[in-house]
Amino acid sequence: MLFEQIAKNKRKTILLFFGFFLFMGVVGAALGTYMFGRWMPGVVIALVAGIVYAVFMFGQSTEVVMSMNHATEVTSADQAPDLWHIVEDMAMVAQVPMPRVFIIDDPSPNAFATGNDPQHAAVAATTGILQRLNREELEGVMAHEMTHVRNYDIRIQTIAVAMTSAIALLANLGTHFWYFGGGNRDRDREGGGSNIIGIVVSLLVLLLAPMAATLVQLAISRNREYLADAGAVELTRNPQGLINALTKISQSEPMSEQNVSPESAALYIANPLKGDKLAGLFATHPPMDKRIEALRNL
Repeated sequence: MLFEQIAKNKRKTILLFFGFFLFMGVVGAALGTYMFGRWMPGVVIALVAGIVYAVFMFGQSTEVVMSMNHATEVTSADQAPDLWHIVEDMAMVAQVPMPRVFIIDDPSPNAFATGNDPQHAAVAATTGILQRLNREELEGVMAHEMTHVRNYDIRIQTIAVAMTSAIALLANLGTHFWYFGGGNRDRDREGGGSNIIGIVVSLLVLLLAPMAATLVQLAISRNREYLADAGAVELTRNPQGLINALTKISQSEPMSEQNVSPESAALYIANPLKGDKLAGLFATHPPMDKRIEALRNL
């Protein structure tokens, strides 16, 4: 079962990679049509940006994500002994290398894992989770994160973060071009009505692209959370620890927006911004009550 899940996630990574690049091509075509009156330059810009983002994230994913969330690395057990030893224990049980350990200075309890593979993984925990959770509960949370590491979920999410950021960059480029009057060039008059329609459609694509990319990213996150919860129970043999942890996390205040990047919100064990006012597609995570119910039924 484990090896099947790992193989499945590796296949998903390839499909996700090409799917996002195809989507970026569409966004690039809209950008080219809007900015230059021709789709080809925009596609070239989009694909180059996507490749640069993907390569950069593969090489520096931990540093980029931790910087986005203002995390500080713990380099020895003396700095945070409880967290260090729990991560070490859970990594040993999961049979993955000890990941790098980071702490985010925020009173809200939360945690996440990132990286390209188990050999280059990292976990981050907030100061709030260290203060509010007991050892049994923190073990459940870190076991959840080690499951993400073991199953290569972190690689999928790294690709999703990189591509979502690249698409947002392209969309911002187009919308800023519009703000500065870029849409009112001579080409608007030369092309006639059909060109105007193309520009309007392109602008709509640019405005909606970041939302569409984010929805894909969030759907990926929601699907993997149930598996990681079950994996945590497999590692700890103690569903109640994770149940108690998720209960405390769900009843806490949101993290400060200064300490968490919206692009990385789906990485966390629970939505750090508590912004799921709308259910369904716009939720970064499955409903907490359903996750807890699923754990009780294991």
